[in-house]
Amino acid sequence: MSEYQYYEFVAIDEPLTPKQMAELRSRSSRASITPTRFVNDYQWGDLKGDPVDWLRRYFDAHVYVTNWCTCCLYLRVPRGAFDAEILRSCETESVFSVDRTNTHLLLEWTLSENDNYDRFGEEDGRGWMGRLVPLRDELLRGDMRPLYLGWLAGVSAGEVDEDAIEPPPPPGLSRLTAAQQSLAEFLEIDLDLITAAGLPDQQAPDLDTKSDAELDAWIAELPTAEKAAVLKLLVTGHAQQAERRLKLRLLAWQREKQGLTEM
Repeated sequence: MSEYQYYEFVAIDEPLTPKQMAELRSRSSRASITPTRFVNDYQWGDLKGDPVDWLRRYFDAHVYVTNWCTCCLYLRVPRGAFDAEILRSCETESVFSVDRTNTHLLLEWTLSENDNYDRFGEEDGRGWMGRLVPLRDELLRGDMRPLYLGWLAGVSAGEVDEDAIEPPPPPGLSRLTAAQQSLAEFLEIDLDLITAAGLPDQQAPDLDTKSDAELDAWIAELPTAEKAAVLKLLVTGHAQQAERRLKLRLLAWQREKQGLTEM
């Protein structure tokens, strides 16, 4: 059987310029190239370029699938989008990793050395990008569940020691979005692990009196300057950044409060 590799790249924040499209065309005569996308598959050759370099220069998302049971998802997000401590706590040996440039973070989720030959013998990689790319927007809105799923995938793959410190589980693990469910499927995360991680959600209402009161207390403690900065982001059309900023501050406050409680 010949080797099969599927490459798909998507530009989200900025479309490709005619010059960039010409640069990509010089690397492939038969790829489908538009101002927002590059798609090609290879059965006898390989991509004439470095996918990571292409992410640095052109694209915001990349899906790679091969018939030797390997698949990868890359998402490029602005540097500073996440708390460095959260990223470090979720990184594993190879399943979930983070590369850094001067302006961006390159997040990589990888499934390799897999033995699900039926799956990779049947699927050709098409369709995954549409299912997974919403994860980028979720992350930029402050949803940390895709990062935690990367850590769980490392546990499922045997990359995390039993005595390793678990990253703080983000809320909502019992109610994954469609894109997050697709990521779990893409990485073949053990469903029992996801169920166990989501038990605290199932045992407590989404907005009970205690959590609502806690949220009110946190809002009351926010500095006036921070509230003004968030409102400015909202009225200038940067709702995504405003939501992410608030959620990251809330997570940091909850971690600090939990630490004081445990002392």
